[in-house]
Amino acid sequence: MFAVDRMLRHLAGTALAAVALLVLDPQVARAEPGVPVPPNGLLTDRGKGDVSDADRDFAVKVRLAGLWEIPAGQMAEEKSQDPRIRAIGKDIATQHVALDKLVRAAAKKLDVTLPDKPNADQQKWLAEMRDAEGEEFDRVYIDRLRAAHGKIFPAIASIRAGTRNDTVRKLAQRTNQFVMTHMTLLESSGIVDFAALPTVPPPAAATGGTANVAQQTPASSATDLSVTRNPVPAMILVALASAAVTAFVLRYFMQNSRRTYRRQRPRYFES
Repeated sequence: MFAVDRMLRHLAGTALAAVALLVLDPQVARAEPGVPVPPNGLLTDRGKGDVSDADRDFAVKVRLAGLWEIPAGQMAEEKSQDPRIRAIGKDIATQHVALDKLVRAAAKKLDVTLPDKPNADQQKWLAEMRDAEGEEFDRVYIDRLRAAHGKIFPAIASIRAGTRNDTVRKLAQRTNQFVMTHMTLLESSGIVDFAALPTVPPPAAATGGTANVAQQTPASSATDLSVTRNPVPAMILVALASAAVTAFVLRYFMQNSRRTYRRQRPRYFES
């Protein structure tokens, strides 16, 4: 009986933990088999490490995202005639409420001042959604949010990779999971205008530096480097030349010795 009671309490604790993970990390419950999910529990969150201006700006941007995407999602629930758009709006708004709690807790720990209203651009986007109806609303809602998520996505990666503060690091990792989830939800609508999104810089921009260095290398330097990198062939040539000279000299002296011996040999037989 005691074992059964302990098992039930364990299952209840596991269920509560799963619910908590779902709120903080919405993607966990839907993770694909074999695809890893970042183990956020391994990251510390003690506010340790220097906080840069970029870190503070990142926290402000996360807060601003929630300030306009929560009301935008609520509008999608109310105004859209498409069940899929309504579901997307509800999910994104609900998840931003959870993310907003995380960023406010981090800001309090780091003494970062957060805004309390959307910025001018975000207010303009919300006004645009309020004025739109039907399919036009759907298009405006999806495209504005997808563009905004694509813009902050690389910024999150930079903060996650370079911050010195453990609280900012954990916030960036969690925020990245929210943003990827939202981008996927928005794209599932099937109406994202991908052609209107910023294009990725060509890879040549990243490799041009190497080509320029090669072009700026003087010819004399290139010659010196090639000699330095391949000393063995030169040594072999010198050794072969020395061996040839030695063989020639030895042959010359041997031939002279034989001639001398042949000239002198009859004298030994003279009586």
